[in-house]
Amino acid sequence: MKTILTVILTNFLGGQRQRIGIARTVALQPKLIICDESVSALDISVQAQVLNLLNELKENFGFTYIFISHDLSVVKYMSDQLLVMNKGKIEEIGDADEIYNAPKKEYTQRLIASIPTPLK
Repeated sequence: MKTILTVILTNFLGGQRQRIGIARTVALQPKLIICDESVSALDISVQAQVLNLLNELKENFGFTYIFISHDLSVVKYMSDQLLVMNKGKIEEIGDADEIYNAPKKEYTQRLIASIPTPLK
């Protein structure tokens, strides 16, 4: 049986749902927020809006994010520190800019090389 809240929430678009989820999370005043593929189902313009909102909230409230994504251009935009995993094992960990500019591991090099050129 659907609740009224479920019926109301299903009438919102993806980006609106993400913003509602973010607002609900922020209301709890957490120190750490885990974002697991949080924008992967959104179109690119809505992704940018949500990512900008997340960064603005990080600045204003001092949140720390663990940002999990397969989209390396999104990870690059969101990350200060980066942890690259392959088959459940850590390949590389460190400052995001350093890893993007000079990846040490072949797997990380291949991942970064796969980012579309305009987004690098």
